[in-house]
Amino acid sequence: MAKKAKGNRIQVIMECTEHKESGMPGTSRYITTKNRKNTPDRLELKKYNPVLKRSTVHKEIK
Repeated sequence: MAKKAKGNRIQVIMECTEHKESGMPGTSRYITTKNRKNTPDRLELKKYNPVLKRSTVHKEIK
């Protein structure tokens, strides 16, 4: 779970978009932090997916 923070830096959960669409069991999720003041919209990063064995796009979920 993402924990509450007092300042502008918050924890967010990133989930793989390609893994979700593929229908394979399991999920690829990462926890990272972002500055709420500098990036108010949702985060989108390329991260490694160990199940698909390649780098894929991970989007922030809530």
